[in-house]
Amino acid sequence: MTRLPATAAVLRDARGQYSLEELQLDPPGPGEVAVRIRGAGFCHTDLLPRSPLVPTPVVTGHEGAGVVEAVGAGVNLAVGDHVVLSMDSCGTCPNCIAARPTYCGGFWPRNMTGKRADGTTNAVDADGSPVSARWFGQSSFATRTVVSARSAIKVDPSLPIELMGPLGCSVLTGAGTVLNALDVQPGSTVVIFGAGAVGLSAVMAAQVAGATTIVAVDRNPQRLELATKLGATETTDDAAQLRKPNAHYSIDTTGAAAVLSSALRVLRPGGVLGMVGTPREDWTLSMLDMTIGRTIKAVQMGDCAPQVFVPVLISLWQQGRLPFDELITTFPLHEIDAAEQAMRSGEVVKPVLLPEESA
Repeated sequence: MTRLPATAAVLRDARGQYSLEELQLDPPGPGEVAVRIRGAGFCHTDLLPRSPLVPTPVVTGHEGAGVVEAVGAGVNLAVGDHVVLSMDSCGTCPNCIAARPTYCGGFWPRNMTGKRADGTTNAVDADGSPVSARWFGQSSFATRTVVSARSAIKVDPSLPIELMGPLGCSVLTGAGTVLNALDVQPGSTVVIFGAGAVGLSAVMAAQVAGATTIVAVDRNPQRLELATKLGATETTDDAAQLRKPNAHYSIDTTGAAAVLSSALRVLRPGGVLGMVGTPREDWTLSMLDMTIGRTIKAVQMGDCAPQVFVPVLISLWQQGRLPFDELITTFPLHEIDAAEQAMRSGEVVKPVLLPEESA
């Protein structure tokens, strides 16, 4: 077996910095493809391995995009195809069959462990020691990765592929929550808590959906300014100002209990709260807040089938209706620690790492 070389950003210590290392990857087996990464978005979910949730060493990155370099057996992709990468799924469980792969019965082992579904890894370091390299099915903070073909969405080669990676998670999540999970209707009011990449994607999608009032809530004035540019009709840095419960829909992207409570209370009778953010803590629900027909809907990755919805997002972008590229700031892969800090501080909405610039 001839392994494939890759330069990857490896996280060896949950509290430490990334190190660029030379890894060797297993070649693609049946149902897999090798992809040369051209760009990979840094998402808040990529911070999870800094908790005890995911053992190190691990290569993170789950908003990759690039060019197919090799294919395994039974794959409906070819060398040279341009692809956007998203999460992995089994394809055979009831939710996958129902075109709801983000709720795949095997989601956790396939995406949250950094390993294959069977618990093995497909990468070794210079000493021959295993490194987890299937974070969210892809581990795209690298020059090359080997993924399940189900994770790869073929796209037009004329697109700027280095910028397309965020379509596989953060843009998909924000826009999908509005257009799919909540099915926001024309003329409605939507309040979006958190103006990061997911929240701002929701702002853009709410405008696409025809919402009349789109409110963005965030403490960062630069984010609120960008939200206005992207379609928000109102902004505020203080959720307490939203005292009148008149929203048809609210979306929480923060996962903070206090924010979730605010997002519930802005709803009019019969309104729907979309819970999108990664939970930070337990949330104590006031039953009084639920007595007027409000609904809480937990949403994972926009309730989308990426193979179907990523092309929709691209079409909206080409029409100028979903300018997600305005969220992006690029960094070479070797500046991954600076990119992470820029995202954490709020200086940058969506860092995208360019491995080619680090080659």
